[in-house]
Amino acid sequence: MAKMIEHSGTVISISEKEATVLIAQSSACSGCHAKQACTSADVQEKKIIADLNGNQFQIGDIVTIIGKKTIGLQAVLLAFVIPFLLILSALFIFDYYHINEGIAGLIALAVLLPYYFILSRFESLLKQKLKFYLTK
Repeated sequence: MAKMIEHSGTVISISEKEATVLIAQSSACSGCHAKQACTSADVQEKKIIADLNGNQFQIGDIVTIIGKKTIGLQAVLLAFVIPFLLILSALFIFDYYHINEGIAGLIALAVLLPYYFILSRFESLLKQKLKFYLTK
């Protein structure tokens, strides 16, 4: 069975099949006894949209958000790794053909436009694949 990610949060809004949950995401050292003296300790609030999973929830309920660990890896791959490789590949290709570095950089960045356009076309598929669920 796949390993799961779990976070506790509070339901702040509900639609027919989804709920928006507010979670407090803290850095690894925010629980340290010396966090008052350290500038790296921080806590951020994040809003996560999760599937109700057939359960009934009310605004203000304390819930647990559950998702597969692979969700995070897939999201990082799609949002950071693939775009980085596209830019890097484009720069190597343009360097091989001795294209001006400034123009090569702009064109390499422009390569991301069709990539993100294609991702936006598959938004519904990605929402199904990268989904969180709620439990009490």
